[in-house]
Amino acid sequence: MNSWPNFSGPELCGLEAHQVVKILKAGQVSPAELLEAAVQRISQTGPVINATPTLCETRARKAVLDPQESGHAGWLAGLPISIKDLNAVAGVRTTYGTKGFANFVPQDSDPLVEQIEARGGVVLGKTNTPEFGAGGNTFNDVFGQTLNPWNTSLNAGGSSGGAAASLAAGEIWLSQGSDHGGSLRTPAAYCGIVGLRPSPGIAGGPGKDNAFMIEAVQGPMARSVTDCALFLDAMSGFDPRLPISYPAPSTSYQEAITCVEAPITIAFAPDLGGFGQVDTEMDLHLRGVLGQLQRDGVNVDEACPDLSNLERTYHSLRGLMWATAAKRLPQDIKQYFKATLAQNTVFGQSLTIDDIIDANLNRSIIFDQMLALFEKYDVLACPTVGCMPHLASKEWVSSVGGVELTGYMDWLRFAFLATTTGLPAISVPVGLGPRGLPVGLQLIGKPRGEAALLAAARRVEIVVGGPLGPIDPIV
Repeated sequence: MNSWPNFSGPELCGLEAHQVVKILKAGQVSPAELLEAAVQRISQTGPVINATPTLCETRARKAVLDPQESGHAGWLAGLPISIKDLNAVAGVRTTYGTKGFANFVPQDSDPLVEQIEARGGVVLGKTNTPEFGAGGNTFNDVFGQTLNPWNTSLNAGGSSGGAAASLAAGEIWLSQGSDHGGSLRTPAAYCGIVGLRPSPGIAGGPGKDNAFMIEAVQGPMARSVTDCALFLDAMSGFDPRLPISYPAPSTSYQEAITCVEAPITIAFAPDLGGFGQVDTEMDLHLRGVLGQLQRDGVNVDEACPDLSNLERTYHSLRGLMWATAAKRLPQDIKQYFKATLAQNTVFGQSLTIDDIIDANLNRSIIFDQMLALFEKYDVLACPTVGCMPHLASKEWVSSVGGVELTGYMDWLRFAFLATTTGLPAISVPVGLGPRGLPVGLQLIGKPRGEAALLAAARRVEIVVGGPLGPIDPIV
């Protein structure tokens, strides 16, 4: 019998994470009961959306029975969470979405996983990702395709598509994601949840073989801004094993988002000065949301920095990452690379020293342009992605805003700015748009400005009547 008699398992799954943590700390529900609720929900939705293909129930049950294993304290107090299948969890199958690692079981966890567990998180499963996290559509040859719970014929986004779909369907309360080309933000927008790309070093770090890389970061994904702040608190803190690691703030992120009445000034860049393509239906919905914010007292102007060098700069940095990642991989792993991943690697290997020099110089110029913008505005708002979800069967979107696109990353251009400049960015749901599907608004914040960014996102969430809450997958 549940020790929290007013809630059934499905009702527990429908609560926000901060609500569940509150009753956990009050002793009104146990971690074991939450595990049962989550496992039952995954058994119902998993065959439909394929978001969490790997469960580690035995490991999780051991953790909740032994408080010394899971902590049962800290920010998460025994809350079940999930980890993206790009991050190692000790003793749990970790495939990176590629056949070459289909049976890999690491002995040690990623440092961020260790930290989350030490702060009371209980890892229940691994969420699906495209091969090595490459691409805005979550599918691979190990586990297959993850589908969008709002319409299972549609793309759930990528590469943290499993995490976003799982949250949207109420399988789990919090899920770890990662982001380079919108890998955390795009699925958040498509699945109607919140995804925060923090500044480099705030939440863990890259792998030990590329430990100084700052473009790919890990971050929290949740159903609400409050839950996102809770998870970022659990993820934050200095770790001497991570050379880019950054200390946690003296004031918690959860406390920071209570300051929602402070004046906010938003620079709205509907197409990032022509850099990104936007479908008319997306543009109209977001303009309506910005109008709502203005009526609520938020100051909104259309403004955008000069981004003329952004595309080549971003792709050079991305290519360098892929060339580095592939450098020491054996051929029996690389032989399974999908075509787009192989192309990424070849492009990175073709970069000249001048390409890399130009990328470093130009990213500094773009960063300075953003600093100038922030002298007047608190955040830059733009689409998270320029189109509504397309069919899951299409690997990438080839036409947006009436423009034919040639590269498989072109439809994700709105993600490039925060990655290139190292600025924090969040995708927050702003209601249901065309065809009853969720729409995400991206907010980009000041350097190391996670607290203020979360507060601004919370203001947006309140104005639009969010969060959306979990749904049953719509087949």
